[in-house]
Amino acid sequence: MWATLPAWFWVIYYVFLLTTLGTTFVGLGMRKPKGMSILINGLSIIAILITLTVPIINMLAGIGRPEGNELEHLLSHFERGATWSIIVIYGYLYLLFWWVIFIVTVLAGYIFLENKT
Repeated sequence: MWATLPAWFWVIYYVFLLTTLGTTFVGLGMRKPKGMSILINGLSIIAILITLTVPIINMLAGIGRPEGNELEHLLSHFERGATWSIIVIYGYLYLLFWWVIFIVTVLAGYIFLENKT
């Protein structure tokens, strides 16, 4: 039997992915500060694509792992420069970046849009 990460990790992981997917659709529909609409919509569409593809790439690459858990497998291949692991890690980093942009945009939207009403 393969080693795997603990159940709490998977709960956090899938909640993160589902929350990200949901908020990207919210990000597409929300009011944005002037001039930010195209940027935020573009970043949201990229986040949707990454949220849907990166976990699949990660899962497919981890199917034939000889031993260790998923994270150890990912990091060992990243150290060797495997293309799939670079895509996966940069994809997850992009999602974290998207969350920062989303939160800043929401806060800026409340500040700038409420001052105009």
